[in-house]
Parts: sequence; structure tokens; C-alpha cells
Amino acid sequence: MEPHRPLRILLVENHDDTRLSLCLLLEQCGHEVHAVETMHQALEMLALRDWDVLLSDIGLPDGNGWELLERAAPQHELYAIAMSGYGMNADRERSLAAGYRHHLVKPMAPEQLECILQSVEPSAARGAG
Repeated sequence: MEPHRPLRILLVENHDDTRLSLCLLLEQCGHEVHAVETMHQALEMLALRDWDVLLSDIGLPDGNGWELLERAAPQHELYAIAMSGYGMNADRERSLAAGYRHHLVKPMAPEQLECILQSVEPSAARGAG
């Protein structure tokens, strides 16, 4: 298996402590992370550059992660990972139907997230560019 390469990750999380902890964890793993708190901030960042991964909370102050991906998907080819305190089968199914490849239930083990990120290919996640 090819060594893991750094990814450009857009993190969408409105809870301050969770956002900070995830940023630190992902940066320690060598990833480039930009964190925002709202759906609208995420849409703005998605318009500014290409990202390898969208890691988004489902519950956001100005919408939800499902709506975010629905609005972003037509313009961006994203490897999207949902994270939420909602862990019922219906929540997982809704995330997968929205286009998320994984639905992680918080609190999640750091190893679980990093294992998923190791399977992401930066060049494939960015499409042609």
C-alpha cells in the first residue's frame, strides 16, 4: 500500500471544543485543515478552492450537513464524511443517500477517522485538478 499522503480537509463543526480537537488531530496526522462553523461558511470555502475531503457535522446552526452536501455536490466532486451525535439507522441512511461515504457517530475514535482518511486518494478526490 502506498504511504499515506496529506489531504486538504474542509472541516465543518460548530462546537468549539470539537472543532479545535479535530483540527489538532488532523494536523498532527499531517493534513491541511481549514475549519468553519456554519453551512454558509462551508459553501463559501468550497467555492474558493478544491478540497480532498469534506468532514461535516450534520447539525449546523444555519442548516444541516445533508443540505450542505446537496448544495455543494453539483459543483464539487467531494469525498464527504458525515459526523453526528445522531446514530440511528435512518440517520446513517440519510447521510449515505445525501452522498456521504461514511457516517461517524460522535464521539468517534480518532483511529476510526484516520483509517477512513487513509483510503482517500488526493488526486482522485480532486477530480481532474
